[in-house]
Amino acid sequence: MKNHVFITLLLIGALFSCQTNEESSLDLSGDWRMELVISPDAIPFQLTFQESGEKWEVFIKNDRDIHHFEDILIKEDSIFIPMGVFDSILKLKLEKENTISGGFIKNFVPDYFITVLGSKGFNSRFPVGTEPSVDFSGRWKVRFSKSDGDGYDAIGLFEQNGNRISGTFLTPLGDYRFLEGNVSGNEMLLSTFDGSHAFLFQAALSEAGELIGIFRSGPRYRETFSAERNDTFELPDAYSMNYLKEGYDRIEFEFPDVNGTMVSSNDPKFQDKVVLIQLFGTWCPNCVDETRFLAPWYERNKDKGIEIIGLAFESKADFAYASERVKKSIERLEANYTFLIAGSSNKEEASKALPALNRVIAFPTLIYLDKSGTVRKIHTGFNGPGTGTYYERWIEEHEALVQELLKE
Repeated sequence: MKNHVFITLLLIGALFSCQTNEESSLDLSGDWRMELVISPDAIPFQLTFQESGEKWEVFIKNDRDIHHFEDILIKEDSIFIPMGVFDSILKLKLEKENTISGGFIKNFVPDYFITVLGSKGFNSRFPVGTEPSVDFSGRWKVRFSKSDGDGYDAIGLFEQNGNRISGTFLTPLGDYRFLEGNVSGNEMLLSTFDGSHAFLFQAALSEAGELIGIFRSGPRYRETFSAERNDTFELPDAYSMNYLKEGYDRIEFEFPDVNGTMVSSNDPKFQDKVVLIQLFGTWCPNCVDETRFLAPWYERNKDKGIEIIGLAFESKADFAYASERVKKSIERLEANYTFLIAGSSNKEEASKALPALNRVIAFPTLIYLDKSGTVRKIHTGFNGPGTGTYYERWIEEHEALVQELLKE
């Protein structure tokens, strides 16, 4: 293992060095099976290179979810893949015999680096072992446990077809998006990589019918979990976790927009309208999911007397950095509503920025104001399209609430 790691690091160190013409002529096009190496395990994912004219495009697939990445830079045999709206990048080197090595880097997290290995061709996310002896399909009550003794409940939703499995986990603060993997015997393996989230779930069913597993995130984070089948268990009501402190009936603020112009919640643009305040971060995949819904919804409904204010809480408090990240998100997500730079993504600091709120619990959070500016409801977290009926149910609730506020 030590020799393997040493060789891998040597390959990564050569990433920016000059390459031979023979190496640079290797073909990228097609599917690749990639791994984020988190010793002693790996997070596999499917990556596809596609040539488009004189440019390259990259697609990363997790079950039904396909992420499209552009602005790919290929210099000799070095490949640089910016991760879209996220401030992260895959830096790779094309090797002989259709192999790739390199690293995944989050630019906004100090010392965040995960070794990446890949080989051309994709048959299965995880190696296929023995025939499945268990069908994990269905709904599970899950308990995640952290190393400090804290924990949280979740719902597991899985669909299994032969040795292929997909699904997600819903938590009180949001879902773990689209997971995909394989089943061997009584064990299941699930993973996802979307340019930000890098998740691995390993679990086995005991003879007593309890699912016991490990959740790994990024290069070092780890939780354990247990689960049992349960068709009726529900998480806390997403409209009950956040509320205004005693003595408040509205949220007031003044923050700069992406150009530095100060904008107040009392701006005439927002008067006598139904206003949605979105607590958002460009680093947050669940926030991106919510914005992908809100952006086209706003275009369809803005003429009815609706405004959205996205309050961006970014990983760096520096205004220039935050503004640039939000501008990129506005462009890529085609989100044409108001975005303001509200401060740090640290939840304690974010809570100070909105003193009327009991506290910032989750990104995203969506606050509904009526035409008088009074807070009517607050929805904490977001269960996105990977949750199926839960996502559809939220859309119905959202539409009904906004229509009710418009009629008042």
